Amino acid sequence: MPSARRPQQLAVLALCGALGVVGLAGCETTQEKAAAQRAQSERILDARAKRQAKKKHKNHQQNRENKHEKGKG
Repeated sequence: MPSARRPQQLAVLALCGALGVVGLAGCETTQEKAAAQRAQSERILDARAKRQAKKKHKNHQQNRENKHEKGKG
């Protein structure tokens, strides 16, 4: 009766293969989500760095103006 088990084994093998393909597709989706999240994080960090640089530049200008005003008095 080994031949009767053959179709059952093939069915199990096909099911495992299908689950493997679905698993790989899920990993790809997860990788895409991670890449999108990394890109968003980079945008957030870039915007933060720009704001901080702008604030630092503004503070530097104010400090320089304050020094000049103190010297005039």
